[in-house]
Amino acid sequence: MNEAFVKSLYKSIVQENLELYKSLYKTTNVTSNTDDYWRKALGLYINLGEENKGVLFKIIEQTMIDTISSMLGIIDGSSTLIDCSMEPKLHLDSTDTEGELQDCFLEHI
Repeated sequence: MNEAFVKSLYKSIVQENLELYKSLYKTTNVTSNTDDYWRKALGLYINLGEENKGVLFKIIEQTMIDTISSMLGIIDGSSTLIDCSMEPKLHLDSTDTEGELQDCFLEHI
């Protein structure tokens, strides 16, 4: 069950959002209504060579993977939150994930 959950996390968060980012960077046109953040991000992207555009997307992908891994570590109890003493626990279909989500996710990667 944990394996199906982490595979779905990877597909739903990393793969789908990476495709969304690629599409946004490739197709967004800067207008007077474009947010300053997007204006700067698109300017950076446009000025990159093709190889470095690929590197940028690998950085984005790895950032998403690291963030998911950190979150799963918090849920598993292997990582702690700053200034928070609560102990989270995740159940999938009423079954305890037994603190194995982060390891399972990283094995999948």
